[in-house]
Amino acid sequence: MDISVVVPLYNEEESLPELIAWIERVMADNHYSFEVIMVDDGSNDSSWRVVESLAATRPFIHGLKFRRNYGKSAALHSAFQVTQGNVVITMDADLQDSPDEIPELYRMITQEKFDLVSGWKRKRYDPLSKRLPSKLYNRTVRFFTGIKLHDFNCGLKAYRCEVTKSIEVYGEMHRYIPVIAKQAGFKRIGEKVVQHQERKYGVSKFGWERFIKGFLDLMTVLFVSKFGKKPMHFFGALGTLMIVAGGSIAVWLVGSKIYALANHLKFREVTDQPLFYIALVMALMGMQLFLAGFLGELVSRSSADRNTYLIEKDLQVK
Repeated sequence: MDISVVVPLYNEEESLPELIAWIERVMADNHYSFEVIMVDDGSNDSSWRVVESLAATRPFIHGLKFRRNYGKSAALHSAFQVTQGNVVITMDADLQDSPDEIPELYRMITQEKFDLVSGWKRKRYDPLSKRLPSKLYNRTVRFFTGIKLHDFNCGLKAYRCEVTKSIEVYGEMHRYIPVIAKQAGFKRIGEKVVQHQERKYGVSKFGWERFIKGFLDLMTVLFVSKFGKKPMHFFGALGTLMIVAGGSIAVWLVGSKIYALANHLKFREVTDQPLFYIALVMALMGMQLFLAGFLGELVSRSSADRNTYLIEKDLQVK
């Protein structure tokens, strides 16, 4: 099969028939073999009934329905497990992503050999209150990750099937799929300017809280990718720094007292100085960080997937 189109949806009953007809038309014009996986993320309108109605007459539709709203990451993760196409394309269900972009995205994956191609909505029809924070967010992610994409959160993306089968998307991590893919060894990441449609039906699911969650998720991705398998390298280094700093302060305080006694100078008792208690707290925190590092190492080494590595090629001698 050429293409799997993954469509996560939440309360998008009005747009689904038009979206499916549009996808079907594009696929027929380009003679692709394809499937459409629609994931209803706990909608409380009649979206699932629409999916069932569409699937009844279109065998290429595969529908999944969650019991409650788990979020876009869960929807993508579940769909990725069942895709069969050589190229996987994700798009939102609100008609703001154009299926007309599919042929070029498919070409970039199959002919230009990209692992992942992310859409870039250079011209957006969203309000200014959404565009400005989005620009700040994308610049922040580019700075921390080194991945030169302009629109990390664009729902329109294309992947080689190996990418979707090799990565795990959870929480709110769908925003960082390019980051997760790069950390898994898929480094050929491209970008394509795509057309952004004005919203035709429904209302935006956008909220300011997603930027707070997005920043926290970015810190999680960066930390787990760098120290997930070696937590002692982080906690141990930080703990050593705290212990050395606290110990140095304590030694300096004691040394100052001994010097003052030897030279018959006035001095304050070590335990009367606030700096002594700061040093003590720093040393205790350092020990706790060390302990956290040891516990993290135990958890990491006992995890079931500690020996899961992505093998690109296996050349066997016969």
